[in-house]
Amino acid sequence: MVNNDSIEKNLLDELAALVRHVTSFTTYKNDSNLDRSGYLLLNHIVTHGPTGVKALAEQFGLHVSTISRQSTALEQKGYVVRVPDPVDGRAFSFEITALGEKELNLYKQVRRTRMTKIIEDWTTEERQTFVALLQKFNRGF
Repeated sequence: MVNNDSIEKNLLDELAALVRHVTSFTTYKNDSNLDRSGYLLLNHIVTHGPTGVKALAEQFGLHVSTISRQSTALEQKGYVVRVPDPVDGRAFSFEITALGEKELNLYKQVRRTRMTKIIEDWTTEERQTFVALLQKFNRGF
């Protein structure tokens, strides 16, 4: 009989391995010029529309200076532009450019291709179960 301590230890070990793999998976240099942080910021902007530094920092639980540095790098690559706030002239939001959308889509395609290869021998039922359990796990946070 397996006890709860053994299950929890196995879970923690597997989660550590998963984090290591996901980190490697998302930072692996590929055909895209985006890094993981750039992907996350661009994906958020595409999903939620033009977003300011403070809102991005709150969303990702990071310091404003970190988001500012990351978004400035995206701006220098031409992936985002600053859009002035019509009410507060000092404030601005970042909006994705056509080039940024192109890079984001390329990055997503590379990730999708890699993920498909990892689970290519899984059944549809296994894939659905994994997604459902992962969603439930993530909601726990």
